[in-house]
Amino acid sequence: MLIASLRRISLNYCPRLLQRARYTMSSTENGQTEIDVSQYNTVTEGKATILFPKNNEVFYNPVQEFNRDMSIAAITTWSEIYFQEQRERLERKRANKAKKAAETGQEASVDDKPHHSLSRSDFTILEALAATGLRSVRYAKEIPNVKRIVANDLLEDAVLSIKRNTKFNEISEDLLHANQGDALGVMYNARGAAEKFDVIDLDPYGTAAPFIDGAVQAVTSGGLLCVTCTDLAVLTGSMYPETCFSKYGGMPLRGMYCHEMALRLVLNTIQTSAARYGRYIEPLASCSIDFYVRLFIRVYDSPAEVKKSASKIGMVYDCNGCNAFVTQPLSKLHVKDNGASRYTPGTGPTVNTNCENCQQNHRIGGPTWVAPIHNKDFVSKMLQHVNDHEEKFGTSDRMKGMLSVINEELDQPFYWTLGNLCGTLHCNSIPMVDLCSAILNAGYKFSSTHCQPEGIKTDAPASVMWDIMKGWVKKYPVTMKNIGELSPARKILAQPAKFEADFTRHQDAIPPSRHIKLVRYQVNPTPNWGPKARAGKPKKEAKPQESKKRKL
Repeated sequence: MLIASLRRISLNYCPRLLQRARYTMSSTENGQTEIDVSQYNTVTEGKATILFPKNNEVFYNPVQEFNRDMSIAAITTWSEIYFQEQRERLERKRANKAKKAAETGQEASVDDKPHHSLSRSDFTILEALAATGLRSVRYAKEIPNVKRIVANDLLEDAVLSIKRNTKFNEISEDLLHANQGDALGVMYNARGAAEKFDVIDLDPYGTAAPFIDGAVQAVTSGGLLCVTCTDLAVLTGSMYPETCFSKYGGMPLRGMYCHEMALRLVLNTIQTSAARYGRYIEPLASCSIDFYVRLFIRVYDSPAEVKKSASKIGMVYDCNGCNAFVTQPLSKLHVKDNGASRYTPGTGPTVNTNCENCQQNHRIGGPTWVAPIHNKDFVSKMLQHVNDHEEKFGTSDRMKGMLSVINEELDQPFYWTLGNLCGTLHCNSIPMVDLCSAILNAGYKFSSTHCQPEGIKTDAPASVMWDIMKGWVKKYPVTMKNIGELSPARKILAQPAKFEADFTRHQDAIPPSRHIKLVRYQVNPTPNWGPKARAGKPKKEAKPQESKKRKL
């Protein structure tokens, strides 16, 4: 439960904090600035404790502890993979040199460096919009092998807060540097630097779209982008689809799978921006969480791979009546027997003018990312890291649940929901296990989705899904007199099923994550639910009112 994830947050003074306060006050004799703890609320999360200003110069949202926990686990897992890749690359380089020396009869040069120094063992992080600095403080204290963190914010009050919390948590300025500046300016300045940032974290108030262009240029090849967008109403098409297009370059589709569509729209935006600079992305984990999306993405240099991006981006056709969906990639990749590749425009349209199931017309969404949105090897390692270090994370139960569900997801775009399937036909609700058994018995795959508790991913086409539902309606008939003549239900049920659905319980109909009783989905909202208001200016003391009496 989310309430359980907030247990570690303390708004009272604890002995450890008082000890730190005494330490700070005593050190003022050496010229350091005294911190008056009484002017702040103290907030403890993970290994970090921040001084949260009572006058609201910057804001803190405890609900996003899960976001920060997931980020720490993701960055740590990425760093282990990154260092291993560096070691393997240098080992191959050394082996090639030895082989070349043997072929030429020369004596191979001896590497006098120890084995552990053959590759990099540390990395840098940029938090572009740091606010209080809580995230950066946690990164400094909880992620190993961090060389330097730049916590940037445009507001002077925020930068002062970062410096104050850095000192309060006894972190050196060499490790955590507070920087005041425009986030885009910091990232654009890093483009031509000798060393770009290895990890860039974008967690803005609202959309991350304005910062993506700078981020994809400022991160090192093989580095990690961590991106949050909280404007979910725009990304899911709940309001102003034209605004979504202006920000993300794609039209959203409101309805059944809107939360996955939101993830894919952001991925498309990042890939499109990266491609301009000869770079491509690899989504590691794309998470729909509460009121926002959080994506962990690797960025690489490779003009050859950039050419494949058009085959990973496509349009979505969604039926207005029954929500049957079909994707259409913008390009096709043809690989010849000799390994050479050739690209051609995609062929289509992939649907008729009217839906073959209910005869309604289609909506068009996108362009959007239609390739896989997770790297299952990465998710497995991240899940293992959480299992091995669950005491580090206040939201470890929920982390394990979400990562387990993500690890089970099929690499299929979008999903169905029980509410849509049964609501379209106006029939009795079908149990999830019966529907999944019928899909498996028909020879197709299925999985749940982390985006929706009642969501079902499957490689079965829409016609198969509706034939299964016809079999359910055959067992539990629908009262047709209550259904309109032009209703999608009447059109679908009027067509005979092409096969007899088998609802016999299948041994794989219940996913493993459900067997072990994990916290798979968010529970009821708490008082801290939803995005906080923007940080306001410090409250000024009210001036005494002047006397209205005229002086004589």
